Amino acid sequence: MVFSSIPFLYYFLPMVLLAYFITPQKGRNAVLLIASLLFYAWGEPVYVLLMLFSILIGYLAGILLEKSMLGNYKFLTPKAVLSGSVFVFAGIFIYFKYTDFFISNFNAVTGLSVPLLHILLPVGISFYTFQIISYLVDVYRKEVPAQKNFISLAAYVAMFPQLIAGPIVRYASVAEQLEKRTCTFIMAESGIYRFVIGLAKKVLLANELGALCEGFRASGDKSVLYYWLYAVAFCLHIYFDFSGYSDMAIGLGRILGFSLPENFNYPYISASITEFWRRWHMSLGSWFRDYLYIPLGGNRVPKVKWYRNIFIVWLFTGLWHGASWNFVIWGLYFGILLVIEKKWLLRILEKAKGVRNCYVLLLLLIGFVMFNASDMSQAMSDIRCLFGMGGIPAVSAEALYYLKSYGVTILVSVIASTPAMALLATGIQQKVNAYPVTSIVWQVTKVMAALALLLLSTAYLVDGSFNPFLYFRF
Repeated sequence: MVFSSIPFLYYFLPMVLLAYFITPQKGRNAVLLIASLLFYAWGEPVYVLLMLFSILIGYLAGILLEKSMLGNYKFLTPKAVLSGSVFVFAGIFIYFKYTDFFISNFNAVTGLSVPLLHILLPVGISFYTFQIISYLVDVYRKEVPAQKNFISLAAYVAMFPQLIAGPIVRYASVAEQLEKRTCTFIMAESGIYRFVIGLAKKVLLANELGALCEGFRASGDKSVLYYWLYAVAFCLHIYFDFSGYSDMAIGLGRILGFSLPENFNYPYISASITEFWRRWHMSLGSWFRDYLYIPLGGNRVPKVKWYRNIFIVWLFTGLWHGASWNFVIWGLYFGILLVIEKKWLLRILEKAKGVRNCYVLLLLLIGFVMFNASDMSQAMSDIRCLFGMGGIPAVSAEALYYLKSYGVTILVSVIASTPAMALLATGIQQKVNAYPVTSIVWQVTKVMAALALLLLSTAYLVDGSFNPFLYFRF
């Protein structure tokens, strides 16, 4: 089940919210857990057992870890418990996500023909595995106590708003809310608006841009212009697809009384690649920073080791996104760019205000073209064609047709990817609040706008304009 679907919007969510709010506070974690398991089982009933097994291992490991730190087990050290637990989760994660990747590369190197296992990747495993590992590390660091209530821990890991595609939620950030949270009208109102905005991003923008990208892949009339149109469309598509999901997750969390972390902060206005990755998928970036980069020594080591740490983090970032060499190269591509910026470019970019955004956007276009390729061969072919080296014409009739058909959608998407609309709304809000009448008019306008977006998104969904969230496959 996905947020941008009629069954979720008009059947599942209303029933869950009804059950949730009529249940006393002590029982709400149980309602949330049951709803989350049903949500996950809608598409992958078998893998609910895998997720429950992972939660059980995490629950027992957390308690065992805490007891070992108290000296209750003479021959079992906290480090051994943590290492063993991480090894188990890494093993599960690697088996489901990378087994066929390893087999195919083994076959390529040895010339053998070991059959692939064709293992189906459990949706959301990258996210909930990272959450459990971060919980155990935080217990080990004594930043949080081990959770003794299995239902509370399971509700945290399986929480349906962020289960499938994040944001990656640290246990420490919601530990108190799991025990006691207040659902206020202000939070619910804010959550509804945030959810509707995310839904509109997904259905009205991301899905339309995704259709353009699909049309490009199926086309037999490609041109340089068409490749650039595709590259721009995909950059906007992945942003609105993923940030739309994050907005919906954060909005649902607020309705349920949780404050989930922000995941995007207008990344396409960045003045450097370094800044971009501080604004894009922020929960994943902070996870790698706190649980891999800093333990490796971060930047408090000699420069050679510092650069090594950056490359290690970006190698794992690439692999986290997918079991394919284009993801590995994609990660190292950004690792190289970050090292170059930190060593030389950042000082230059500070002075080059006129060109630095163009520099960032060009490198991002190349990076995301590589990201969306099926393999490195297609990635290199796409990049060559972008720069007119693919033996294709500069312009084609189909490229002009799609440019005319999607020009308005692309323009609206470009504007919506900047803070311009949010700043305009904030400015209006500040002015109308000075007078009671205008304040009421503004509130009514906001409600009507949200209803209009919801109805328009629903109409698109009924009409069959549906695409699964892109990050589900990671």
